[in-house]
Amino acid sequence: MPVTALLSTKSCGVTASALALTLASKRPSLLAECDPAGGTVRAGLLNGQVGAGCGLYHLAAAERTGPDALANAFANHLWPLDEAGHRKILAGLTDPAQAAALGRTWASLSDVLHVLAEDAGYDVLIDAGRLALDSGHLHPTLTPAPLIHRAELVLLVVRGTEQSLTLARHAIDPLRTELQDRGSGADTLGLLLIEDGPYRAHQVAEALKAPVMAALPWDPDTAGYLTLGGRPPRGYGRSPLLRHARTATEQIEAATSRRRIQQEFPARRTNPQLAGVLQRLTERRGGNRG
Repeated sequence: MPVTALLSTKSCGVTASALALTLASKRPSLLAECDPAGGTVRAGLLNGQVGAGCGLYHLAAAERTGPDALANAFANHLWPLDEAGHRKILAGLTDPAQAAALGRTWASLSDVLHVLAEDAGYDVLIDAGRLALDSGHLHPTLTPAPLIHRAELVLLVVRGTEQSLTLARHAIDPLRTELQDRGSGADTLGLLLIEDGPYRAHQVAEALKAPVMAALPWDPDTAGYLTLGGRPPRGYGRSPLLRHARTATEQIEAATSRRRIQQEFPARRTNPQLAGVLQRLTERRGGNRG
């Protein structure tokens, strides 16, 4: 199953989109909230249920101990997004100042996420936050660069507005070059279009010279609930956003499968300790509630 990173040049609904894709997946799924600027889901959709003692930041200390400790910490710091525990979240940072501590953790976390996707069959979504460049490259602190480099698909989230496309035009070429030189290849880059504004998918693809891999409708009620929490809007489960997100997850998987066939990727070597711990994780479908 794919590991997909979502990011944007400005606030374009990355977190709401990532949540919609995670919740709409037909398979077990995980959202890793890895925005160095801080996570918003614990105070939003989760309504404060998850305290600061749970989440991404605590993986940094575990990583320094070794891969087995990291994998166990990862499993212990997940939180279920549904009653069955098929959909989980690794809640993000509570303070942007914590991001510096994760500099050496991102690469090891990427290994964990790929094992979860490839060995346990999860759809893995990474909320990578806002794109930040430094001398034409991904900023080492303000972006989770190793996660983006190693993702099988990198989706730049854009709206169909002139403002969004203008910002994206300045960023997409450096991002494409970055993925070619340091990542999994320029062809991992695509667009996730939020259908807000006058420009349609073919116009957005032409303007940015990148394929629109999937599109989500402008659904402010559902997006607002995913962002701010509270009471779900009427008809939430059948909302346009979630219905189209189900289709989008299938389109993302199809795109990833085509690329794997074209690239003839060799099998990824897995640390046996990592695989063992994550196999036990898949047997604990309820996740961590404490």
